[in-house]
Amino acid sequence: MTDTIETPVEALDEAAAAAELARLAAAIARHDRAYYEQDAPEVSDAEYDALRRRNAAIEARFPELIRPDSPSARVGTAPESGFAKVRHRVPMLSLDNAFDAEDFAEFAARARRFLGLGPDAPLALVAEPKIDGLSISLTYEDGRFVRGATRGDGSEGEDVTANLRTMDAVPQRLQGRGADKPPALIEVRGEVFMTKADFLALNAAQAEAGGKIFANPRNAAAGSLRQLDPKITAARPLSLFAYAMGETSAAVADSHWHYLQRLQHWGFAVNPLSRLLAGPVEAASFQEEIALERSGLGYDIDGVVYKIDDLGLQRRLGFVGRAPRWAIAWKFPAEQAVTVLRDIRIQVGRTGALTPVAELEPVNVGGVLVARATLHNEDEIARKDIRIGDTVRIQRAGDVIPQIVAVLTEKRPRGTRPFVFPDHCPYCGSLALRVEGEAVRRCTGGLICPAQRVERLIHFVSRGAFDIEGLGAKSIQEFYDDGLLHGPADIFRLPAREAEIAAREGWGKLSASNLSRAIEARRRIPLARFIYALGIRRIGESNAKLLARHYGRFADWRERMLAAREAGSEARAELDNILGIGPAIATELADFFAEERNVAALDELAALLDIEDAVTEAADSPLAGKVVVFTGSLATMSRPEAKARAEALGARVTDSVSRNTDLVVVGADAGSKARRATELGVRAVSEAEWRELAGLGAAEEGTG
Repeated sequence: MTDTIETPVEALDEAAAAAELARLAAAIARHDRAYYEQDAPEVSDAEYDALRRRNAAIEARFPELIRPDSPSARVGTAPESGFAKVRHRVPMLSLDNAFDAEDFAEFAARARRFLGLGPDAPLALVAEPKIDGLSISLTYEDGRFVRGATRGDGSEGEDVTANLRTMDAVPQRLQGRGADKPPALIEVRGEVFMTKADFLALNAAQAEAGGKIFANPRNAAAGSLRQLDPKITAARPLSLFAYAMGETSAAVADSHWHYLQRLQHWGFAVNPLSRLLAGPVEAASFQEEIALERSGLGYDIDGVVYKIDDLGLQRRLGFVGRAPRWAIAWKFPAEQAVTVLRDIRIQVGRTGALTPVAELEPVNVGGVLVARATLHNEDEIARKDIRIGDTVRIQRAGDVIPQIVAVLTEKRPRGTRPFVFPDHCPYCGSLALRVEGEAVRRCTGGLICPAQRVERLIHFVSRGAFDIEGLGAKSIQEFYDDGLLHGPADIFRLPAREAEIAAREGWGKLSASNLSRAIEARRRIPLARFIYALGIRRIGESNAKLLARHYGRFADWRERMLAAREAGSEARAELDNILGIGPAIATELADFFAEERNVAALDELAALLDIEDAVTEAADSPLAGKVVVFTGSLATMSRPEAKARAEALGARVTDSVSRNTDLVVVGADAGSKARRATELGVRAVSEAEWRELAGLGAAEEGTG
């Protein structure tokens, strides 16, 4: 799928940004399923990551527009049921992207700002070609390989230990003595891939045997590793490059470059093109060098990963959302192709937004068959005068979904007419209105529109929400059509209708029983997932977590949201000042709770569930659950680093001092916030006292 020429993020207005985020969320979710669950990606990893980058850039500029289904904090999808699940000791997250030298320079500058480093301070990097394969984690205990897992959703992957044992590239016992002896426990991470030559040979053998033909080497590698029969994996030519570290029982290196050397001593293959760079200025020339070598390499790469070499700096930088602050993937440019636009159809989303989708004559773009493209909104169609029957140039670049770069008007058939965007919903016939200043037209059918109601139910059971296995979009649509489902609470009444479901075509006793068990297992749900599942506009997974962490308990959150309906109230001010929320998102929450039918549906649902209190990962920290405000300049660390440290210890960081504030950290030149803390009797501490509370000890020389 795709869209037309992308409007630069800085040129988007709020309405266009909202439409773009809707397009991106749908595209990423679809490609997550294709990539992680079906081993049949429609695009390369580079394009997939680039779509996430555009999504993140828009969210950074318009935080109030973050959607309930935002992919910002999501990595991949949950593991398939055919394999046992493995919880990663350290999350396997993804990377942010750069597409040009300007993007990369901003990455380096951002890291320097976070660390409080000047522009001339040394900042060595390690550059590694980004392999287009399948990420895996290998666990070794006392030097012996004991477990291997795919990345999965970043927190939990599939146990493919038996399959990995068949690979010669995976050491079954680590080498090394003395200084090179591996620690008692080490998680080694890398990429399983298939060389181009092995891929061609495999496809030739598959064709001769009448077997499955793979679309590309990445698809072949993923499909080969994720076989339920390890004998099939053993017969496939898989390779491995190691490049990262998960949990370890002891320090093994002080720099990433040193760690790569240790990996080789232990018996792993490390990409020989990896290079230690003195600083960010050397990255551009290395990028150009690898780009020239790319076509001649024996394996596919889609860019270069640059990592800050110093592991101490990596720890300080930490992560934001789903990606580390200390690494970035600089991607290669896009590929283009020409095809015909066969039709334009209209989809209606959960919020009633009408989204035009282009149906294309299927065309191969860089090894991927492209058949659809989203067209943003009616303005984009009109501005580019896109018509059914046009010949268009498409590009796979910063989108999982390719872009329509241009219409080739010289090839336009006679008799074509400008596309007329519908002013009524194609699903329920209700008027579709466009609010002044917005680019999106929305169905006014609300709860009577089947497209919206069904989409809300589909979102409710999605991966980041209740994640009910066996209750997919098709089943929800059928249950809705047949009157079994009207609202979210009805889902938890389905087990009482198990016999009725078992008698339905395509079901049976076993599948109905499995569905009932899956539903019952989700009656206990974390508060963050519950909030996200409600589908409140602009409340994505990240914002749901912020709200859960801030309010802690469902009853408290509900009470404060009801109080926040009143503009100017203390509860509304508290909501506005949660970092990452802000006034626009607060308004969406207030509007949701202002509708009595929403509150009634919420209470009906909550009565059927056990909603878990939000638990911090550092419950024993003196800062756990505390509301913290920073004011003034800090001498030993940057403000972002201090906030990140506080949140890691379970604190809630806000921007203003109120009666709910527990602690104010006062730096140099503190102003009104420090005075406000004194007026309210809120505890204020110095930077040195803050470091002690945060377990940071005395300031190191040169950290500021």
